Amino acid sequence: MMCERDEDQMIKLGAIGCGNMATAIIRGAAKGMKGKIAFAGYDIDPKKAEALSDVGLEAKASAAELVEWSDYVLFSVKPQNFPEMFASLSGASHKDKVFISIAAGITAEAIKEALGFDAKVVLVMPNTPLLVGMGATAMAPVEPTEREEFENVKEIFGCAGLVCEIPADKLCEVIALNGSSPAFLYEYAKGFIRYGEENGIPYETGLKLFCQSMRGAADMMEHSGKDVEELIQMVSSKGGTTIAGLEGLSEMGLQKAVTRCCENCTKRAYELSK
Repeated sequence: MMCERDEDQMIKLGAIGCGNMATAIIRGAAKGMKGKIAFAGYDIDPKKAEALSDVGLEAKASAAELVEWSDYVLFSVKPQNFPEMFASLSGASHKDKVFISIAAGITAEAIKEALGFDAKVVLVMPNTPLLVGMGATAMAPVEPTEREEFENVKEIFGCAGLVCEIPADKLCEVIALNGSSPAFLYEYAKGFIRYGEENGIPYETGLKLFCQSMRGAADMMEHSGKDVEELIQMVSSKGGTTIAGLEGLSEMGLQKAVTRCCENCTKRAYELSK
């Protein structure tokens, strides 16, 4: 996906933490915003930042040095590492910077308090399919972030997939829909692929068939103009195999399991926010 900008000014994006997610974001933006964005990174493991040198990322010696250089600062460390990261930034007021957080459960209020001023914050919940350019990212701007600044953040993430804006107070609830849902889908798929193996269908064949079925089903949900119930009915014939299979899912409480899954996910996000 190519991202176009009217501005000639180069955006400076700095990442604190250069793991898989930051790498996916940076590589997507490097491809989609070529010549319009510059990168810097800091990681406690210098090799992770060095691995992005091919897209022009400049490795910084410290988080403080990285923030000083950046227009937009991506916090891409684990939530439990936030206190240590903020300690390294204490005493520096960067009111012109935009701070982007992809950490589950970390609120804008917590970020502002840790930084010590009313910072510009964009809360983001991405997912791992960003790694293949098929991400589904939810994000929310928090005042005093300006609309143009938020649109720049949307553009950066949009280079690696879909971006949807949501209210800032729904960042915990949305995790079940996009942030964690790839794992839930993998768990669901695992049962079908295993069943195929147990009944003489090779793993690779079952994997290809089920993955293509998920892709096709997703496309029909989004583009057919029919709601989910109508799509189920299109596959289901009275007394047929699909009806029998759906009855099995119902007997084992699939919908209740999904509800519990989402509730547990959201509950944990709120626990992390404390």
